[in-house]
Amino acid sequence: MNGIPDRFTPANAPSAMPNDHPAVKHGRIGVLLINLGTPDGTGYWAMRRYLKEFLSDARVIEVNRAVWWFVLNAIVLTRRPFKSGAAYRLIWNKERDESPLRTVTRAQAEKAAARLAKDPRVEVDWAMRYGNPSIETRLEALKRAGCDRILLFPLYPQYSAATTATACDKAFDALKAMRWQPAIRVVPPYYDDPAYVEALAASMREGLARLDFEPELVIASFHGLPRAYFEKGDPYYCHCVKTTRLLREALGWPEERLRLTFQSRFGRAEWLKPYTAQTIAELAGSGVKRLAAITPGFAADCIETLEEMAIRGGETFREHGGERYAALPCLNDSAPSIAALSAIAARELGGWADFSGDGG
Repeated sequence: MNGIPDRFTPANAPSAMPNDHPAVKHGRIGVLLINLGTPDGTGYWAMRRYLKEFLSDARVIEVNRAVWWFVLNAIVLTRRPFKSGAAYRLIWNKERDESPLRTVTRAQAEKAAARLAKDPRVEVDWAMRYGNPSIETRLEALKRAGCDRILLFPLYPQYSAATTATACDKAFDALKAMRWQPAIRVVPPYYDDPAYVEALAASMREGLARLDFEPELVIASFHGLPRAYFEKGDPYYCHCVKTTRLLREALGWPEERLRLTFQSRFGRAEWLKPYTAQTIAELAGSGVKRLAAITPGFAADCIETLEEMAIRGGETFREHGGERYAALPCLNDSAPSIAALSAIAARELGGWADFSGDGG
């Protein structure tokens, strides 16, 4: 246009540029899937490094920093790595020597890349907010691959400052150190996206069909959040409520058959209610004999779904009189999951990438 080249490259650069100017890759489009995080191993020091990074995040623990520094380093990090390591060993992917979260997130990126390859300029990668591969290293890798436009895709359907916001914080911190920053977009919360809700419904139908018993009801367990965060304006609770309602409607179920709960409480403060473990115990105590659980807020199976829900949830249910219990898998890298993730990414890449109008 107007005699100005579309792209600034050594080939069309002004003659003042030196002849040995290095080639610079450009013109590609990156998609970075971001999940919460994972330790590199189950031993004490690997767990301690991971927990220190996670629990040092001011977005996660919103208390006086000086007081929390002492509590974290003098108390939490001397004990919790042993307990967390034991829990991770129960669900560890021994074949790959990594956590299931890392295994699944990698597979999600690979399968999403295959679908989004309809535009050959698109490059898909994955990262963890805490642990490895870090957001910084993967952004740098995408930039080296020539991605001058990058879509950040936090794999948290329901927004919270303790998840989505801190993932974006880390990405923006990495951008601060870049001489040539790529243009950035962020996938918005997709808690009510039709593609996501339908993927949940399809996955749930399939999971229930595989059981050798029919649950009397199902609990939809989301990761918990301190109630104080909700009172400060975090929309997470409202997003979880809407996801549950939309899923219930997609299944054609009455309200009492799919119940919302919150898990993974940490510390003594009040968290969002009802609590999952308490609800499981109460249901068993009230005479419910067959129960299933789903975890719609987790994009991939992890310690919270495989150990906390599948193992400890089942133990709690049986200890209080229940008989049959099942925790259904997360969306993981299933066909409905990849279809939803790809469709959402394709939509958010509008104007950047071309998928010939098929939605990815």
